[in-house]
Amino acid sequence: MCGIVGYCGTGPEREERAARLAAMAGTIAHRGPDAGGVWFEDGIGLGHRRLAIVGLADGAQPMRSADGLLALSFNGEIFNYVELREDLKARGHAFRTTSDTEVILAAYAQWGAECLARFNGDFAFALWDAREKRLMLARDRMGVRPLYYTRHDGTLYFASEIKALLAVPGVAAEFDPLAFADIFTHWSPLPPRTAFKDIFELPAGQMMLVGADGRATTRTWWDLDFPDASDAGDARSEDAIAQEVLALLDDATAIRLRADVPVGSYLSGGLDSAIVATLAARRVGDRLRTFSVGFESAEHDETAYQAQMVAVLGTAHSAIRVSGADIARVFPDVIEKAERPILRTAPAPMHLLSGLVRENGMKVVLTGEGADEVFAGYDLFKEAKVRRFAARDPKSARRALLFKRLYPYLPMLQSQSAEYLAKSFGVDPETLGDPLYSHRPRMRSTGAAKIFFSPELRARIGDYDAAADLAERLPARFARWHPLHQAQYLETRVLLPNYILSAQGDRMAMANGVEGRFPFLDHRVVEMAATIPPGLKLKGLTEKHILRHAVRDLLPRGIGQRTKQPYRAPDSSSFVGPDAPAYVREASAPASVARTGLFNPLAAAKLYEKAGDTGLAGSRDNAGFVAMLSTQLLATRFTASTRVPRVDAA
Repeated sequence: MCGIVGYCGTGPEREERAARLAAMAGTIAHRGPDAGGVWFEDGIGLGHRRLAIVGLADGAQPMRSADGLLALSFNGEIFNYVELREDLKARGHAFRTTSDTEVILAAYAQWGAECLARFNGDFAFALWDAREKRLMLARDRMGVRPLYYTRHDGTLYFASEIKALLAVPGVAAEFDPLAFADIFTHWSPLPPRTAFKDIFELPAGQMMLVGADGRATTRTWWDLDFPDASDAGDARSEDAIAQEVLALLDDATAIRLRADVPVGSYLSGGLDSAIVATLAARRVGDRLRTFSVGFESAEHDETAYQAQMVAVLGTAHSAIRVSGADIARVFPDVIEKAERPILRTAPAPMHLLSGLVRENGMKVVLTGEGADEVFAGYDLFKEAKVRRFAARDPKSARRALLFKRLYPYLPMLQSQSAEYLAKSFGVDPETLGDPLYSHRPRMRSTGAAKIFFSPELRARIGDYDAAADLAERLPARFARWHPLHQAQYLETRVLLPNYILSAQGDRMAMANGVEGRFPFLDHRVVEMAATIPPGLKLKGLTEKHILRHAVRDLLPRGIGQRTKQPYRAPDSSSFVGPDAPAYVREASAPASVARTGLFNPLAAAKLYEKAGDTGLAGSRDNAGFVAMLSTQLLATRFTASTRVPRVDAA
């Protein structure tokens, strides 16, 4: 796990090349605090910051092949590098190092760009082929590791984080108005769009080939697929499917324990991290270290469940207890690392948790991320199922009342009538054919906070429709899938890579030089789970049924059968009160908001005042508060040029 930078094209003058690469890499030194290096020739330059995990003594980068024709700067891990090395040796390749980096070079030499399909890993890399005079940029299937690029003065610059691109003289940070329409619909920009105009993200599962003439071609090398809904289904028994799930997860965990440094594990208190930690402990025993985050807020805290798993596993455990004040204290650094406005404070505790890992001398952790997307664990999936069921008989009160079963912890919901529930949850037979049906309630809820946009921002967005943009990008085969699989695709290919693995995952871990590893996102697990019949993933209203069945003998019943509690953190309440940091008032001041030009200054001031007086209860106001604050912090960090230009009336 590291950070990469580089350029392809004319680039800076020869005497400035090393300094330019070093300056870019220096902005992301937190990603690789162990070492750094640069390499360049005419038309190409690579830089690297290293977090040494595999091949500690001989894995320095940028790395060149023995014949000097290939050069590589690589961020991430190839978990099956041991097997690939043996395969490549049998094909005549010799190795000088013990690193997975050299395996990528040899695999490319053997198979060219098609080598990507042979990698089981989380990666983003830049590989220069001197023979072809071609640069290859590639990103892993699930989008675990980031990769950004921009063009300036005829040169393509690329990096693991946007701040490295902004270190290039002449590359400026200007907010892209359409990104705000995306964020207030999907929680993140839709790649290749980022928060900044003319700075782009290579989407998950894509590669870019850049020729000597500077022309670039981008193509998808992997995408998630599901069987047609009309298929006969899986002939295997439920037990057989469960056994395969467990076997794949066990191996996915085993190969993610490969490292030349100790590997720890997060314990959230939920099912998914408990599975991963249990499988890891079976391999390494009491050498496994575990880490948890708890909250002073009882509404968000899962400490009791974490303690239960620690007692069962007998691990050496470290925990951090997070308050609203802690969230407010670290929030500016969260935004600086996330490089985008965010609607929730959930990334902040993850930043603090990775800091705890680093303080304990660790730099690799396993997590349970991805299980909810892959095995249908979110409330969203259950809600969409009930909405469809109710929409097929909209006059049925019994069907509408099922919404109460979804959210027993919301007392106000329990007292509502069937008519209110049907209207509130969007029970409408006319919308059943909408490809975004499963996600429309979330989009409406998130989009409500657009009320805080400034007239300038609204004018710049114009008639752009972020939901329609997403719908147009869906593959043709999408229409043939079961509704649950459609919902899983949207969750796995949009929110997961663009927010959860990015702003809440990679960035928060790497802020402290910590690598997260995700057994549930092993492509073999993902692809196998896609073939499992929908009724075995979401059985009735029981989420992740087949996963629970697979691990029924591994976990305490209280953990294995526990209903999912979504990971959340205190939002606007973290930023108000007598001990609130001064930056909150300064960023929320009408003059400050007006300078940025993205939100209505009066609305921002009223929201800040309301948060301090009575608190913000609704999702709209909380999302608006956090979004405005994070945007103001982002504008301050990445220069005043982020202002959206004024649009004068005709």
